[in-house]
Amino acid sequence: MTMSDLSERPDKSIWLASGSRTNAKAVYRMLKNEDFNKESVLSAHREATVERGKESEVLLAVQDTMSVNYNGHKKTEGLGYNSELVLGLNVHSCILVTPDGIPLGVVSQSVISREEASDNSMTKSEKTLRPIEEKESNRWLEAMNIAAANAPAHAELVHIADREGDIYELYALAVRTEQKFVIRAIYDRVNTENQHIQEALNAIPPVGKMKVTIPANRQTKTKEREAILTVRYNCFEVKKPRCCYKNKDLEPSLRLNLISLKEESPQQGAKAVEWLLMTNLSVESAADAMRAAEYYKQRWKIERFHFVLKSGCEIEQIQQRSVNGIELVILMYSIISIHIMQLTFISRQYPHIPCDLIFAKSEWLTLYRAANRTTQAPDKPYPIGDAVRYIAMLGGSSGSPSDGPPGLKVIWLGLNALYILNAYREFI
Repeated sequence: MTMSDLSERPDKSIWLASGSRTNAKAVYRMLKNEDFNKESVLSAHREATVERGKESEVLLAVQDTMSVNYNGHKKTEGLGYNSELVLGLNVHSCILVTPDGIPLGVVSQSVISREEASDNSMTKSEKTLRPIEEKESNRWLEAMNIAAANAPAHAELVHIADREGDIYELYALAVRTEQKFVIRAIYDRVNTENQHIQEALNAIPPVGKMKVTIPANRQTKTKEREAILTVRYNCFEVKKPRCCYKNKDLEPSLRLNLISLKEESPQQGAKAVEWLLMTNLSVESAADAMRAAEYYKQRWKIERFHFVLKSGCEIEQIQQRSVNGIELVILMYSIISIHIMQLTFISRQYPHIPCDLIFAKSEWLTLYRAANRTTQAPDKPYPIGDAVRYIAMLGGSSGSPSDGPPGLKVIWLGLNALYILNAYREFI
């Protein structure tokens, strides 16, 4: 009942989302129950995630970190800093996504909160030379191990990360444990011949071109556009960096592929797109390079996951007395966020499947009547694409074809409206 209550009103506090004083107290008692903990919730969710991914031959384990601001929660037990100035948490999540962009679930989620605003006991050089196990960046290695242990056994798992995941120890772990990855590179690493590999790659003639859709960005006020990327790739024997020299057990070099995808002629006023991708997938043709790039494009899904958590579920407004309590509620809202994303992206990829695969009969009947302002009910379930369009209309969308497919925000607003209407459907 709790997950249902919270999912129906993800932008409200537990007290409001529960709908009554009695329900709210029950939720708080559950959160205090020692048997109801993060691992038990995550374990059950992982089982459902594996079940959803059982038909996929390839799955993407996309991981990233989200900073959550709790600067106003100064009395929260166990709360530290997520940066040098802000009280809060760094939440590191790994979600499973299909190659065609359908989020399946959360397989890993960890929280870091520093005891002190800054650590001045070591110099920057000393911090860099610490073993990976003593660094916050070790969360990337831990998430890789957890994802590998909790993904469907038959599927090829490909780990996806942005530039923060450009970590030599992470590459070494993947090679050692036979895990595949595509990670955006930030460092111009050196090969065993002491050449900078990015410079060496740029000197190679391109092998082809690839068209990609660059999504709209509200922060930079840029619209969605098409970009033509020039493709280059080559294999390099990458040398262990100096910061890892003290680790004698770490491989002295790794054989990795570097892929360059660069927009040579961007639209006027647009920033040129350039991706440098490090991978241990087989890259022997332009098609292989483009396949790796297609996998990397799905990293955007974890950005949308964070967007729903912060803007839809409003996790920065969570009121709990301890970090452990906040961590559990964030996980619960994470599962709800995945549900919202599944509905959004399934409707885009498979708009013709019947809506009763996701909605109860009372829900799709109420939805049809409300969106179409009619008392007449349809004889049978309608396509999920229509259902999501109706939900978006309840969420404030005009429904105009020029608006494009419904986004996450109008869908969660529409779902909230639908659940309220369904609760009072006898009055409709």
